[in-house]
Amino acid sequence: MTTSDPLAPFQWLNLPEGSGGALSVIFSVAFFRGLDPAEVTRRFSRGDSSGQESDFRGLEDKAYEFVLETDGGLGGGYVGVFKTGEWCVAIEPHGWMVTSHAVVTELSQGCEVVAVTRHDYADHSFAYAIDGTFVTGYQLRHPYERYGSDPDRLNGFIRELSMRLDMPEDEAAWDAAWEDNYDTAVPRGFALAAKVTGVPFRPDMLDHPMLVGPIVGA
Repeated sequence: MTTSDPLAPFQWLNLPEGSGGALSVIFSVAFFRGLDPAEVTRRFSRGDSSGQESDFRGLEDKAYEFVLETDGGLGGGYVGVFKTGEWCVAIEPHGWMVTSHAVVTELSQGCEVVAVTRHDYADHSFAYAIDGTFVTGYQLRHPYERYGSDPDRLNGFIRELSMRLDMPEDEAAWDAAWEDNYDTAVPRGFALAAKVTGVPFRPDMLDHPMLVGPIVGA
């Protein structure tokens, strides 16, 4: 069955806590163009590791162990990377490092990076960086508060997803914007990433073999 709803393919990333969602309610996914999986893994580890072959279960086990050891305050500590088409996909369970302004800027040296974080206990966020420059980013529930060297770079795609570009003018408009964005922010963030990369993040991607390595500094 097909649907005209552009957010429908990403609702699996928006499941509430306790519903059995594969990635739970804190995770990041980044897309890299211009690097292979081993180099992406090396960048996360600051050159210490090119990763070990594993699957999503192995990645999740390592991340969960890291969370237990650190009381969850440092994210998931591990990333799993695989290639699809021109892009590598990097999954960071229980983590939010890749959308940090400083981290994504460093990771993007000599390549292009699009990253999305869901964090139900802080802020969902989107980041787009190219060759060491943070181009544009925003908290997913506030698309009208974009920042970066070219904050309006993705405005065409943002309009296609019916996201508000302009700051609300009054209290009623703020309330309406919050209501509109509250439940749709995460699917819209991943839909925007798909428009930029041409790679929709699908559930079956969790079945890919991947390279798993540490996030040094996490």
